[in-house]
Amino acid sequence: MSLLQDWRDKAYSEDADRAQLQKLWQDYFMQEKNIYATLLKNPDEVVKGTVKELADKYGVSLEYMVGFLDGINDSLKEANPIEEMDENTEVNLGFDKELLYKNMVAAEADWLYNLPEWEEIFDADKRKELYKEQKNSTTIRKGIKVHPNDPCPCGSGKKYKKCCGKGQIR
Repeated sequence: MSLLQDWRDKAYSEDADRAQLQKLWQDYFMQEKNIYATLLKNPDEVVKGTVKELADKYGVSLEYMVGFLDGINDSLKEANPIEEMDENTEVNLGFDKELLYKNMVAAEADWLYNLPEWEEIFDADKRKELYKEQKNSTTIRKGIKVHPNDPCPCGSGKKYKKCCGKGQIR
């Protein structure tokens, strides 16, 4: 079984004790926050190494590094082969800054997108713009409801029921 599958089985287990699972995620989020804080200090540096080397470099377990790689993969300029990686697989952490910020917002990970290191990368206005872009990208807006006696939206000047709405109204 792959390292990724081992991580997912443990982290998303339906059978696990809730308290243990909560502790696992609490510990993981602290480690994740520390890794991101370090990476964001030099955002243009592409960190590379094996999964094991990166786990050692950031002082986390192999399992947490796999979880981290799973989480950051969608924000990387060049995705890692996370599905089949083992501890000796070469990986990189070259991320797209805007995409990473938006993905943190999408994950509702305020402890990550509010890291002070972001202030050196994007000014407050840019962070606000990226935040809004991400939130708006998932907002579903209903179209304007056209009633039978309203003017037809096609611009014919006829009532909707006598034009494009013909046959649709019962």
